[in-house]
Amino acid sequence: MTQEIKLSTDQMRLMSLFQNVTGVTARDCVEDEKQNRVIFVMNSDKMGVAIGKGGSNIKSLQAIVKKNVELVEFDEDPIKFLKNILNPKLVSEVKLNKRPDGSLQAIVIVDPAKKGIVVGREGRNAEKARLLAKRYFGIKSVLINSPEKTIFEL
Repeated sequence: MTQEIKLSTDQMRLMSLFQNVTGVTARDCVEDEKQNRVIFVMNSDKMGVAIGKGGSNIKSLQAIVKKNVELVEFDEDPIKFLKNILNPKLVSEVKLNKRPDGSLQAIVIVDPAKKGIVVGREGRNAEKARLLAKRYFGIKSVLINSPEKTIFEL
Protein backbone atom coordinates (compact mmCIF):
# COMPACT_ATOMS: atom_id res chain seq x y z
CA MET A 1 0.00 0.00 0.00
CA THR A 2 2.97 2.32 0.40
CA GLN A 3 3.61 4.58 -2.55
CA GLU A 4 6.79 4.83 -4.60
CA ILE A 5 9.01 7.62 -3.33
CA LYS A 6 11.53 9.50 -5.44
CA LEU A 7 14.50 11.05 -3.68
CA SER A 8 16.38 14.15 -4.76
CA THR A 9 20.18 14.33 -4.82
CA ASP A 10 20.07 16.47 -1.65
CA GLN A 11 17.90 13.90 0.13
CA MET A 12 20.26 11.07 -0.84
CA ARG A 13 23.20 13.15 0.41
CA LEU A 14 21.41 13.73 3.74
CA MET A 15 20.61 10.01 4.05
CA SER A 16 24.27 9.15 3.43
CA LEU A 17 25.31 11.68 6.09
CA PHE A 18 22.71 10.19 8.47
CA GLN A 19 24.17 6.71 7.93
CA ASN A 20 27.76 7.93 8.43
CA VAL A 21 26.92 9.71 11.71
CA THR A 22 24.51 7.14 13.20
CA GLY A 23 25.52 3.84 11.61
CA VAL A 24 21.82 3.32 10.74
CA THR A 25 20.34 3.28 7.24
CA ALA A 26 17.42 5.67 6.76
CA ARG A 27 14.48 4.57 4.59
CA ASP A 28 13.59 8.12 3.64
CA CYS A 29 14.42 11.75 4.24
CA VAL A 30 12.02 14.71 4.07
CA GLU A 31 13.26 18.29 4.13
CA ASP A 32 10.61 20.53 5.71
CA GLU A 33 11.74 24.06 4.89
CA LYS A 34 8.69 25.64 6.55
CA GLN A 35 9.63 24.21 9.94
CA ASN A 36 13.40 24.29 9.29
CA ARG A 37 13.87 20.57 9.93
CA VAL A 38 14.92 17.31 8.33
CA ILE A 39 12.81 14.23 9.07
CA PHE A 40 14.42 10.80 8.71
CA VAL A 41 12.23 7.71 8.42
CA MET A 42 13.87 4.49 9.57
CA ASN A 43 13.14 0.93 10.62
CA SER A 44 11.81 0.70 14.16
CA ASP A 45 14.44 -1.64 15.58
CA LYS A 46 17.23 0.93 15.10
CA MET A 47 15.80 4.02 16.85
CA GLY A 48 18.04 3.83 19.95
CA VAL A 49 21.19 3.33 17.89
CA ALA A 50 20.29 6.25 15.62
CA ILE A 51 19.67 8.63 18.53
CA GLY A 52 22.95 7.70 20.21
CA LYS A 53 23.93 7.89 23.86
CA GLY A 54 22.38 11.02 25.36
CA GLY A 55 21.19 12.06 21.89
CA SER A 56 24.78 12.51 20.69
CA ASN A 57 24.12 11.40 17.10
CA ILE A 58 21.15 13.73 16.69
CA LYS A 59 23.11 16.66 18.14
CA SER A 60 25.98 15.98 15.73
CA LEU A 61 23.61 15.80 12.76
CA GLN A 62 21.87 19.04 13.77
CA ALA A 63 25.23 20.81 14.00
CA ILE A 64 26.22 19.61 10.52
CA VAL A 65 22.93 20.32 8.67
CA LYS A 66 22.10 23.41 10.76
CA LYS A 67 18.46 22.31 11.04
CA ASN A 68 16.43 20.36 13.56
CA VAL A 69 16.58 16.62 12.99
CA GLU A 70 13.58 14.40 13.76
CA LEU A 71 13.29 10.62 13.54
CA VAL A 72 10.21 8.54 12.77
CA GLU A 73 9.84 4.77 12.99
CA PHE A 74 8.37 3.30 9.80
CA ASP A 75 5.54 0.76 9.76
CA GLU A 76 3.76 -0.84 6.77
CA ASP A 77 0.45 -0.33 8.61
CA PRO A 78 -0.70 3.31 8.14
CA ILE A 79 -2.40 3.32 11.56
CA LYS A 80 0.77 2.21 13.39
CA PHE A 81 2.86 4.59 11.27
CA LEU A 82 0.67 7.56 12.27
CA LYS A 83 0.90 6.51 15.92
CA ASN A 84 4.71 6.38 15.60
CA ILE A 85 4.79 9.87 14.10
CA LEU A 86 2.59 11.39 16.81
CA ASN A 87 3.82 9.36 19.84
CA PRO A 88 2.10 5.99 20.37
CA LYS A 89 1.77 6.59 24.13
CA LEU A 90 -0.43 9.66 23.58
CA VAL A 91 -2.64 8.40 20.73
CA SER A 92 -5.75 6.48 21.80
CA GLU A 93 -6.95 5.44 18.36
CA VAL A 94 -6.51 6.11 14.62
CA LYS A 95 -9.38 5.63 12.15
CA LEU A 96 -9.03 5.67 8.37
CA ASN A 97 -12.01 6.90 6.35
CA LYS A 98 -12.62 7.06 2.64
CA ARG A 99 -14.22 10.41 1.84
CA PRO A 100 -16.93 10.89 -0.83
CA ASP A 101 -14.31 12.19 -3.29
CA GLY A 102 -12.38 8.92 -2.86
CA SER A 103 -9.50 10.43 -0.87
CA LEU A 104 -8.33 8.92 2.41
CA GLN A 105 -8.61 10.75 5.72
CA ALA A 106 -7.08 9.76 9.06
CA ILE A 107 -8.77 10.71 12.31
CA VAL A 108 -6.46 10.55 15.30
CA ILE A 109 -8.17 10.35 18.71
CA VAL A 110 -6.19 11.72 21.66
CA ASP A 111 -6.88 12.56 25.30
CA PRO A 112 -8.06 16.21 25.52
CA ALA A 113 -5.33 16.91 28.12
CA LYS A 114 -2.63 15.66 25.71
CA LYS A 115 -3.89 17.25 22.48
CA GLY A 116 -1.47 20.18 22.65
CA ILE A 117 1.52 17.85 23.02
CA VAL A 118 0.35 15.67 20.12
CA VAL A 119 -0.28 18.64 17.78
CA GLY A 120 3.00 20.27 18.80
CA ARG A 121 4.12 23.89 18.94
CA GLU A 122 2.66 25.74 15.94
CA GLY A 123 1.26 22.41 14.69
CA ARG A 124 4.72 20.93 13.99
CA ASN A 125 3.76 17.34 14.79
CA ALA A 126 0.42 17.55 12.99
CA GLU A 127 2.19 18.90 9.90
CA LYS A 128 4.77 16.09 10.07
CA ALA A 129 1.93 13.54 10.24
CA ARG A 130 0.24 15.11 7.21
CA LEU A 131 3.46 15.19 5.18
CA LEU A 132 4.42 11.57 5.86
CA ALA A 133 0.89 10.08 5.69
CA LYS A 134 0.43 11.64 2.25
CA ARG A 135 3.92 10.65 1.08
CA TYR A 136 3.60 7.00 2.09
CA PHE A 137 -0.09 6.13 2.00
CA GLY A 138 -1.83 8.85 -0.05
CA ILE A 139 -3.77 10.01 3.03
CA LYS A 140 -4.89 13.53 2.10
CA SER A 141 -5.81 14.83 5.55
CA VAL A 142 -5.04 14.03 9.17
CA LEU A 143 -7.45 15.30 11.83
CA ILE A 144 -6.37 15.27 15.45
CA ASN A 145 -9.47 15.06 17.59
CA SER A 146 -10.07 14.83 21.31
CA PRO A 147 -13.54 13.87 22.48
CA GLU A 148 -14.84 15.98 25.32
CA LYS A 149 -15.38 14.00 28.47
CA THR A 150 -19.03 13.64 29.33
CA ILE A 151 -19.88 13.41 32.99
CA PHE A 152 -23.22 11.93 33.90
CA GLU A 153 -24.81 12.70 37.25
CA LEU A 154 -27.44 10.38 38.63
